[in-house]
Amino acid sequence: MSQNPAQPVFARSDRSPIGVWWWTMDRWLLGAVAVLLVLGVLMSFAASPAAAARMNVGDPFHFALRQCVFAAGGAVILIGASVLNDRGVRRTAFFVYLVAILIMAALPFIGHTAKGATRWLDLGDFSLQPSEFMKPALIVLVAWMFAEGQKGQGVPGVTIAFALYGVSVALLLIQPDVGQTILITMAFGAAFWMAGVPISWVMGLGVSALAGLASTYFLFPHVASRVDRFVNPDAADTHQVDRAAEAIAAGGLLGRGPGEGVMKRHVPDLHTDFIYSVAAEEYGLIFSLALIGLFGFLVVRGLYRALKLSDPFRQIAAAGLFVLVGEQALINIAVNLNLIPTKGMTLPFISYGGSSMLAICLTLGLALALTRRRPGAYAQG
Repeated sequence: MSQNPAQPVFARSDRSPIGVWWWTMDRWLLGAVAVLLVLGVLMSFAASPAAAARMNVGDPFHFALRQCVFAAGGAVILIGASVLNDRGVRRTAFFVYLVAILIMAALPFIGHTAKGATRWLDLGDFSLQPSEFMKPALIVLVAWMFAEGQKGQGVPGVTIAFALYGVSVALLLIQPDVGQTILITMAFGAAFWMAGVPISWVMGLGVSALAGLASTYFLFPHVASRVDRFVNPDAADTHQVDRAAEAIAAGGLLGRGPGEGVMKRHVPDLHTDFIYSVAAEEYGLIFSLALIGLFGFLVVRGLYRALKLSDPFRQIAAAGLFVLVGEQALINIAVNLNLIPTKGMTLPFISYGGSSMLAICLTLGLALALTRRRPGAYAQG
């Protein structure tokens, strides 16, 4: 008896909402995101026992189990956001930005303070970091404003975009959170450039950003301390990066094996900011390079799809969102490799954290929605 060839999950003629979603989605991007989600859960099981021991948490898999819940919730958010049309993307971004900004404005009065910063809203077993959700919403809104400004119908899109960016930066610096400020500035600059503004404006924004970055050295003592430790490590305490470097070196080419990491026990914040060093120790150089390659594939393919979009709003917003994800991954990995001063920034999908996981899933859900194949969505040729 002849065997029937494997049938696709959904027939191309399937016009159900799920079938349409499947055949209009970039499944390579979706697959890369799914792999990163799975790797994040896998790495949480590697880091959780050591993190629980350092923090005197009774259950060694406390952080891993919570990360599984965050990943499941993130997957729902990602798929839900990816089905939105352009209007839905804009409305979602508007309401998320509004709520996030209102919470950020209230943080000095009701927020939870840790490590000298007030960035979180304590909700019992869950600490919400509103700035994580503000980032993708801001990029979508400024893309919308830039696109409206291009139409020449009297909408002061550029002015409104800069106002939204300025409010976001001001509230971030009050916390203070210089790292997130740098991140949204770079993503905002990318969206600004994608909007086709004169190169002199882009250069002006870059010079202003560099001047602002330099000023943080004098305005924020913790920034000066981190820069000084990076520039002159022999004269300061570099415990974090030293332990991370030892863990990375100990992994060698193929790693010690799942759960066999030893140096990770001495790495502060091993389940959050320094999860990359745990991956390198247990799975080795090949795995850690593959992880970088996976992020690279996600960003490059995302930008390729974004640049071929015909609608200015979709193009600017999608490109800005993919740049945002790529920048965050780059900063986290660079800190782990001691290429830049330390900064408390998570590795997308991989680091432990509810706000980080849910927000990055929202970010890529919106990006996937904008890059879906629709009639007239992509330029011909």
